[in-house]
Amino acid sequence: MADWDDVRRVALALPQVVEAPSGTGALGWRVGSRPAFVWERRMRPSELRSLAEPPAGPVLGARVADLEDKEALLAERLPGVFTIDHVAGYPVVLVDLPVVPGDVLAELVVDAWLARAPVRLRTAYLAEHP
Repeated sequence: MADWDDVRRVALALPQVVEAPSGTGALGWRVGSRPAFVWERRMRPSELRSLAEPPAGPVLGARVADLEDKEALLAERLPGVFTIDHVAGYPVVLVDLPVVPGDVLAELVVDAWLARAPVRLRTAYLAEHP
């Protein structure tokens, strides 16, 4: 069972990451001044009603490299990973924190960072973490 402390631990272990809450106070993590790569996604009541299986707890938004990666992730049917109409057409998946396994969460956070990190930083990271 993952929580915000797990997200924080994985995200802040990555190079040049800062915790940067949104203007509404929602949690978020960025690579420098770039847009957030993972963030707290507060679900609207209508979004919750639209889901056959609504999330069990807090939801994380996670950037993915592109729409093909998003579709591949969703096709894997990983526990806790889902999408909603609001993010259709965007390279973003949502993560039900109490459901997602810790190793899956860590991989999603790192992949989200890789999707947002500058090329030189990403290249250096991948050379150290093949």
